[in-house]
Amino acid sequence: MFATIFLAAPLLSFFAHAPAKATITAIEHVRVIDGTGRPPIENATVILEGDKIISVSAQKPASTPKNAQIIDATGQTLIPGLINAHGHLGLIDGAKNSATAYTEDNVLAELRMYERYGVTTMLSLGGNRDLIYPIRAKQRAGELDGATVFVADRGIGVPNGAPPLPLAPDQIYRPSTPEEARRDVQAAAARHTDFIKIWVDSLYNTKPEMSPEIYKAVIDEAHRQHIPVAAHVYALADAKALVNAGVDVLAHSIRDTTVDQQLIDAMKQHGTFYIPTLTVDESFFVFADHPGFANDQFLEHAANPAILAMLRSPGYRKSVEQNPLTAQHRKDFANAQRNLKLLYDAGVKVGFGTDSGAMPTRIPGYAEHRELELMVAAGLTPIEAIHSATQINARLLEIAGQTGTICPGKQADLILLAANPAEDIQNTRKIVRIWHNGRAIEPAIPAQ
Repeated sequence: MFATIFLAAPLLSFFAHAPAKATITAIEHVRVIDGTGRPPIENATVILEGDKIISVSAQKPASTPKNAQIIDATGQTLIPGLINAHGHLGLIDGAKNSATAYTEDNVLAELRMYERYGVTTMLSLGGNRDLIYPIRAKQRAGELDGATVFVADRGIGVPNGAPPLPLAPDQIYRPSTPEEARRDVQAAAARHTDFIKIWVDSLYNTKPEMSPEIYKAVIDEAHRQHIPVAAHVYALADAKALVNAGVDVLAHSIRDTTVDQQLIDAMKQHGTFYIPTLTVDESFFVFADHPGFANDQFLEHAANPAILAMLRSPGYRKSVEQNPLTAQHRKDFANAQRNLKLLYDAGVKVGFGTDSGAMPTRIPGYAEHRELELMVAAGLTPIEAIHSATQINARLLEIAGQTGTICPGKQADLILLAANPAEDIQNTRKIVRIWHNGRAIEPAIPAQ
């Protein structure tokens, strides 16, 4: 990874928000899970001033700043705001994918929904229209709310291949030659994209796959432009080839088979990040297996009425059961969970993402909390899962010096929870308060 060179001028401006009003808040008697992977700090006091964390004390300080707002958080837990390093914006119209859904109104609505679920930063990993750049600029100038957005431009797919989504011509590149691929990367670089996205997947051998000549040209040109590359991937063989070609992020799980030592060694040698996106495969069948999920308030506030109506319809479960790919999705999901645990235990850098917003059943805000639960079900501890969704992802986005952990000097990107997620990861749903860059955000469903 490019440890410092990725902090180009547009990315540096991410932290040029106008500061929040310099109020002082003292959160007392709170349990702190700071995002570093360390055990919780019990009965701590965290002091915020404006948009920054001023201090984190293991006990109440001798004196609290004058005029501080005091929050008695006895029994509550403070964690960093979640960072989603694989989401999408503006791809859904009602309960279906649409090439006309990428509008400013839809994008802003989704960024605000992320924020109200405690996702304070997200990377829109491809399929973006150019209108995302003025939105990003206004956010970084402090003129817009919503989850802070990072951008992977349009993304680079395959003619007649992946991604198999209805996208407008200005939402995707599909180069036929390495020279075209380089020009596409150069065009994205001229717009100051934060990432480049590529799709390397034959879609169960039904579509043409991106050739090594194309993706090697993309990776080489992106790195010449000092831009990291994230790859949609499915198969172990493709993952190995991409890592050896220098890709920076594998943006999905390997699902065709069990990972091997050769891949593990290569990822550790190259410093490649791995984003499991367990919700991707589960999303194909989970609402049929658990119909009650569609009536969960935590989902209801995130999903639009058309999606809820689809999930609650009498024929939905039957359609999933009759889908010939459902059995394959279940197998992929099991492989993804097993490979996550193997890679994490081997010391690979495991980040956090959901592919939320890419399909109607991957619901921004809701999916991120479900992903934490699935990571724990795969064998990670709650502290480890939160670590991936905070500090590790901040490192992936090269913003770890500014956010991702609870320590003095960092941005006040925080979630106050009514209960302890280290005991039950579902407690991340019990949101009492959210702070994003010091601004108080109303949770979608405030916990009592």
